[in-house]
Amino acid sequence: MTNLSALREQFPVTENYVYLNHAAVSPLPKLTAEAMQAQVAGVAANGVHKFPRWLRDYRGLRKAAAEMIRCAPEEIAITKNTSEGLSIVANGLDWKPGDVVVCLEDDFPANFLPWRELQSRRGVRLRGLELDAGALDLNRIDEACAGARLLALSYVHFLTGFRLDLRAVGEICRRRRCLFVVDAVQGMGPFPIDVKQAGIHALSASAHKWLLGPEGCAVFHIDRDFMADVEPMEFGWTNTQGFEDYCRDRVLRADAGRYECGTLNSVGCAGMRASIEFLNAIGPAAASARIHALVERLLAGARQKGYAPAAERSRATGSGIVSLSKTGVDSGETVKMLNKNRISTALRMGRIRVAPHVYNTSGEIDRLLELLP
Repeated sequence: MTNLSALREQFPVTENYVYLNHAAVSPLPKLTAEAMQAQVAGVAANGVHKFPRWLRDYRGLRKAAAEMIRCAPEEIAITKNTSEGLSIVANGLDWKPGDVVVCLEDDFPANFLPWRELQSRRGVRLRGLELDAGALDLNRIDEACAGARLLALSYVHFLTGFRLDLRAVGEICRRRRCLFVVDAVQGMGPFPIDVKQAGIHALSASAHKWLLGPEGCAVFHIDRDFMADVEPMEFGWTNTQGFEDYCRDRVLRADAGRYECGTLNSVGCAGMRASIEFLNAIGPAAASARIHALVERLLAGARQKGYAPAAERSRATGSGIVSLSKTGVDSGETVKMLNKNRISTALRMGRIRVAPHVYNTSGEIDRLLELLP
């Protein structure tokens, strides 16, 4: 589905807003809302008697997510948010005092705080990277990974929009014998990810941003060869083999379901499945090309009015996120003014963060540019 008119028909939000805030919370496509509504209606009318349909959604979600990031469905667990997946790794590894974790100090807190906590509780040493002009240099990553046990980075930075070269970083980790963990919440969906090619050991992403899904549902990828090293951080009745028969033996499931602790968010799973299948039908090549074109139009117009981005970008390093500022212009007041004019953006760290998705139009970008002070 690459026809723009057909895409926009899926987004009722376009009747109310120029919505350029997908790095915060995305509006739901019709098909996602309908899938969730059908699940709710089914429970209201039938109680548990449509349970086989719930199971199909769980399987369908794992399959769709696996297709998107090029892994096996057995390597996908269903979680509630990005933080949970990252915490599974942070808390599940057998850390030794002196182990080194490399992370980005000005990353989103979800991919910094779990690793920092290991310092006081497990004696782990934190080796921090810093952005340079809004980007990360591969040579600095290489140097930092020397002697490290794990590298944790975001695919796309939540403020600058810098997009990591996952394949190049994965090669560094292979050479340095360093585990590679990725927070993919700001890029998974419209931008390509191949976890096998990149050598990613674990990856976590919530549904409610670029995946166009509901809040409270996420996917967690863990490589099958890495599972034996990561103990479940929580233990409930569904972590074990034979849980369908209420087995009490502590034999973990052979797949990533070993990290699913108890009842799943069935409504969220129905919605997330629909959204990921929707994006898979579009494909990352078409989606990213459209988003790049919108962001490039935005940057060209913003620069003409004196605005500077938080990082320089190219199609190799750029994403759907641009954060703008201008000397003498109050970013907070500008975001309020845009919102009053039904243009949804966000204030982040003193900048106007703009994040268009595949269904936005060049006319909507122009409308934003017209209103920028």
